Amino acid sequence: MTISQKPSIDMATISTRKERDLLGELNVPSEAYYGIQTLRAVNNFHLSGIPISHYPRFVIALAMVKQAAAGANKKLGHLDEGRAKAIQEATQQIIDGNYHEQFVVDMIQGGAGTSTNMNANEVIANIGLEILGEEKGSYQHLHPNNDVNMSQSTNDAYPTAIRLGLLLGHDVLLDSLEQLCTAFSKKGDEFKDVLKMGRTQLQDAVPMTLGQEFCAYSNTLLEDLGHLTKQVPPLLCEVNLGGTAIGTGINADPDYQMLAVELLARLSNQPLVPAADLIEATSDMGAFVLFSGMLKRLAVKLSKICNDLRLLSSGPRAGINEINLPPRQPGSSIMPGKVNPVIPEAVNQVAFEVIGNDLALTIAAESGQLQLNVMEPLIAYKIFDSIRLLTRAMDMLRKQCIDGITANKEHCMSLVEGSIGLVTALNPYIGYENSTRIAKLALKSGRGVLELVREERLLDEDTLSEILLPKNMISPRQSLQATSINK
Repeated sequence: MTISQKPSIDMATISTRKERDLLGELNVPSEAYYGIQTLRAVNNFHLSGIPISHYPRFVIALAMVKQAAAGANKKLGHLDEGRAKAIQEATQQIIDGNYHEQFVVDMIQGGAGTSTNMNANEVIANIGLEILGEEKGSYQHLHPNNDVNMSQSTNDAYPTAIRLGLLLGHDVLLDSLEQLCTAFSKKGDEFKDVLKMGRTQLQDAVPMTLGQEFCAYSNTLLEDLGHLTKQVPPLLCEVNLGGTAIGTGINADPDYQMLAVELLARLSNQPLVPAADLIEATSDMGAFVLFSGMLKRLAVKLSKICNDLRLLSSGPRAGINEINLPPRQPGSSIMPGKVNPVIPEAVNQVAFEVIGNDLALTIAAESGQLQLNVMEPLIAYKIFDSIRLLTRAMDMLRKQCIDGITANKEHCMSLVEGSIGLVTALNPYIGYENSTRIAKLALKSGRGVLELVREERLLDEDTLSEILLPKNMISPRQSLQATSINK
């Protein structure tokens, strides 16, 4: 079954095999590597329309958990050589990118992730059966529960796979963020000599450079890059594998937990460690709340930056028009010549989605009861979705927008020269009262601040020229000894 197919399956039109579980018998498609419990979940949960195969690193993480578990059980003497080898070969196939289309369960599901865990168990068992030369569904030779799920519960295998899947996908997010920071920094260097007006509360403030503005975008995102780089791996590396049902470790060998986590860390090349308190780790969702909060913070920053880009490029004739965004598509079905800032607009909407994901995840984390949080599927779905959306949005923003931005340097300078805000730079030299009066007069008359200062001979030309040097208006400096022509 592929992602594009309907989740329900018409058994009348395909070849099937019969499988049995607690609730009775069902016909499973003969070519399917999943089994009866997966099929029940597919038929029950027609919700998000997003199967777990939509997140390949999550699928890989599930396979890695199962491979590590099989390795530990084999080493401890609980799983024979033949079955262990079949499981390990089957899981390696999945880790290598094969059979992902068989992970068909909807990301939103009841049962605290049991359907996802059984989807993995059944697919691995049936691949393993073919490796052993047996037919799919002949579980007496390799059983999804007895063998693939040995020493595990959904309640430790599933959250461990979520954490590992996030760690495996973390570098992709960081790479996209780092490249976006670099793109803004390059624009900052390119625009370092473009003098413009800064604005507060959408009103003229004081001069700055366009380069300073773009460097600020880079630096605010670099803060998040630092936090995500340093804080996320320690946040997610503690796993409850070995806790089984509620963290007591029932049905697992006393040596299983440490060995399974060591094997999983080695297999995944991630710094995984056993949780110190397995009961706490089984029910607590705090790490996901913190991580999602960091993703929300990044989304908020990206949205604010995109708001700025839309304002700075507004017009082009009747707006700010300090920068030009690369034109990506015609902007109107009725207004000829209109080109909209579609890339920043799309990033804004991604940010709203991520903010919503964080709220849904937060409520799900709060809604756990006693020794388990049954809302964990929603937590997994929303956090994987936020990472996917942010990664795509940052790549799109960089390639389709930031790299192609150009500056309207002359227009920026004309806005500076005509701005009432320019009087702030003169305030230390002509005083607050004079500055206020000149600003009011300029606003009322429509004349320029510099024109009025010269007319009233408040400063000599040499002093005025020195004050108005761009380098003297965009950074701290010692005040000049101002000289009024009227003195």
